[in-house]
Amino acid sequence: MDTMVGMKRSCLCAEPTLADAGKELTLMGWVDTIRNHGGINFVVLRDISGIIQIVFDAGDKALADKADTLGREYVIAVRGVLRKRSEDTINPKLKTGEVELRVTELRILNESETPPFMIDDDIDVSEEMRLRYRYLDLRRPVMQKNLKLRHKVTQIARSYFDENGFTEIETPVLIKSTPEGARDYLVPSRVHPGHFFALPQSPQIYKQLLMLSGMDRYIQIAKCFRDEDLRADRQPEFTQIDLEMSFVNEDDVMSVNEGFIQKVFKETIGVDVALPLPRLTWQEAMDRFGSDKPDTRFGMELVDLSDICAGSDFKTFADVVKKGGSVRAINGKGLGDKLSRRDHDSLVDFVKTYHAKGLAWIDVTETELKSPITKFFKEDEIKAILERTNAEVGDTILFVADKNSVVYQALGALRLELARRFDLIDKSKFNLLWVTDFPLFEYSEEERRFVAMHHPFTMPKDEDLDMLDSDPGSVRAKAYDIVLNGVELGGGSIRIYNSDIQNKMFEKLGFSQEDAEERFGFLLTAFKYGTPPHGGMAYGLDRLVMLLTGSTSIRDVMAFPKIKDSSELMSKAPGTVDEKQLRELHLAIKETE
Repeated sequence: MDTMVGMKRSCLCAEPTLADAGKELTLMGWVDTIRNHGGINFVVLRDISGIIQIVFDAGDKALADKADTLGREYVIAVRGVLRKRSEDTINPKLKTGEVELRVTELRILNESETPPFMIDDDIDVSEEMRLRYRYLDLRRPVMQKNLKLRHKVTQIARSYFDENGFTEIETPVLIKSTPEGARDYLVPSRVHPGHFFALPQSPQIYKQLLMLSGMDRYIQIAKCFRDEDLRADRQPEFTQIDLEMSFVNEDDVMSVNEGFIQKVFKETIGVDVALPLPRLTWQEAMDRFGSDKPDTRFGMELVDLSDICAGSDFKTFADVVKKGGSVRAINGKGLGDKLSRRDHDSLVDFVKTYHAKGLAWIDVTETELKSPITKFFKEDEIKAILERTNAEVGDTILFVADKNSVVYQALGALRLELARRFDLIDKSKFNLLWVTDFPLFEYSEEERRFVAMHHPFTMPKDEDLDMLDSDPGSVRAKAYDIVLNGVELGGGSIRIYNSDIQNKMFEKLGFSQEDAEERFGFLLTAFKYGTPPHGGMAYGLDRLVMLLTGSTSIRDVMAFPKIKDSSELMSKAPGTVDEKQLRELHLAIKETE
């Protein structure tokens, strides 16, 4: 192997331009591709900036022979003179497409075995293979572009929030376990046998304590950990842009964050975001889109037909309304001719995965209404359904009747599925909006109690405080989520800063006074010493970057992600530890039946 002694890189590979022609340059990088034409070796050299063509003339036999030994992914240093390419070889698609480096000196800094896949954006290889050789996958230009954009977003965050009076403060990674929500990752303590730290699911309590400490505005790029089942946009460890503000209301928090989002979109992908962002209450979002993170890039909104169906002879629908449920529909505009009977059957199976008992439909044709259910409705009821759903010839009306939570979930998912199947979404759009006024609680059938929809420190709406005892299910929260194209980018709330309200919240969540004291005693004690009104929010940095880059998985915007079973294929983490380490931690492995 050669060394770099006496050679210093002049610039990155993709930086030379025609203005530099005639200059002697030293470049370093990886051999991307090699081709031999008429005894002359043409090599594409690659680094993080891009690529450049370098040329080894056959006239220098020693240099040409050395070039003949090069292979893909060899790490090399070359010195030579930059020159303009001949007119017929100029590549206008490349930054360096007008120039090439005529090499006078070559040093092979490191050889490479043949990689298991091409270092190319258009590779056809499994994600498992990519993750097993992640260090090679990260050489691909698209992956490096993703990570550079992620870097840009974090720099914008630090700069923007600094300019707006925020102080960046790190909070602990080893904390006390306060289980409520996802499972904690636990870390055994060597010096406190039988005791455990938890890795933070978020810096929530600490950032509230920082407001109590008088820090006024806090920001952190925070690592968070949740032991939960994974999917495309979830990881066991993830990153939040986390912030908190004192003496604010919902509008204050949303306003400063709108400015941040506007800046991020403009400076990363050149998209102008008009402010203020639209707002929907949680109830309106559910009623119109069946989702609290609605994708508003297309129509097909939900329509409530409960009042029309309540008095009909269609007992299935009428009984649902009588029991307090609802009948709602979406209009598949122009899908009447596109949905076969088999398609209708597949959609029935689809909504059943969301606990709906079935899916009724009406196809509107020029001559008739095709449907197994129209015979149960009077003429004026059919007319009312068609008018309310804005149905025209060629449309398909799709109905779900059940309790509201099931109807929302099933029809909300169905409109997205139809949009996917029939390519109804304009993917060039970036539709941002706020969803506000979430319910403070949701009832868990599994646990037979109310649980916090966001977290236990969310402030109820002032006008709903008197319903905490009489009707907790109707209490709304001072909570807000920011949504982009059907994905929650971030969320937050105004926090409870009054001990009496916080204790009442714990009571409604089923905590005894002893439980609350054991889990959150230090916070409740802190509240006794003058707590300012405060609120904040957190963004999922991984999700934000995923959407900005057009990726379909957050694994493509994280350097070393985990797979669905929370393992890392490259390093094979998690792994076993030796008996000595276990003894030091006062642990023993016990097999369970």
